[in-house]
Amino acid sequence: MTFQDLQLLPQLLRAVDDMGYEVPSPIQAQAIPPVLAGRDLIGCARTGTGKTAAFAIPILQRLSRRAAKTHRPIRALVLTPTRELALQIKENFDLYGKYLPLRNTVIFGGVGQGPQVEALERGVDVLVATPGRLNDLCSQGHIDLAGIETFVLDEADRMLDMGFIHDVKKVIARLPKRRQTLLFSATMPQEIAELSKTILTNPVRVEVT
Repeated sequence: MTFQDLQLLPQLLRAVDDMGYEVPSPIQAQAIPPVLAGRDLIGCARTGTGKTAAFAIPILQRLSRRAAKTHRPIRALVLTPTRELALQIKENFDLYGKYLPLRNTVIFGGVGQGPQVEALERGVDVLVATPGRLNDLCSQGHIDLAGIETFVLDEADRMLDMGFIHDVKKVIARLPKRRQTLLFSATMPQEIAELSKTILTNPVRVEVT
C-alpha cells in the first residue's frame, strides 16, 4: 500500500513526500481509512509507530473539505498528557498541513498563558492541549469547545498513570455529544477500557504490536 492508495488530497501527498515517507506504517494503513470515513477508533500502539500521522493526516483532510473563511471555531482537539508530546504533535500538524489553509496551535501549563491566548484569539482549526491548561482556559472563557468535530485522546494510559483522568473527564464533559472520537493508548487498563465505552460509538479497533 502507498499513501496514494489512501486517497489523500494532493496537498497532503506532497507534504508526506517532502518528509520522505514512502509507504504508510501499519497503524497509518489501518487507521487512516476509517478516520477519513468519520468512524470512531481505538488505536493500541506505542509511541514511535507513526500514530500521530494516523490521526493528523485524516483530520486535516476532513477539515479541509470545509475550511473556515473568517471566524475559526476550534474544530479538532487533540488531548495529550505532556508538554513534550503536545509540541511534537503540533509540529506534525504543521508539517502535514503546510500546503493547506488550516491553522493549529498548542497550549500547555508551566508557562505564561498570554501568548497562547493571543494565538487562540487569531483563530485555530486544530488545538493540541494538555488537560490542565485546557480546563483553565475554558474556565476563563478563552476557549469554546462547542464546535469540536473530532476529539483525539492520545496516550490515554499515560493520562491515567499521571493522575490526569479527572481532568480528562472534565474536558470530555465540555465537548459536543455529536463528534468523532479517536482514542490511542499503548495499553488498555480497566479504567481506560471503561472510559472508552462511554465516549466512543461503535469504534473500529486497530492494534499494532
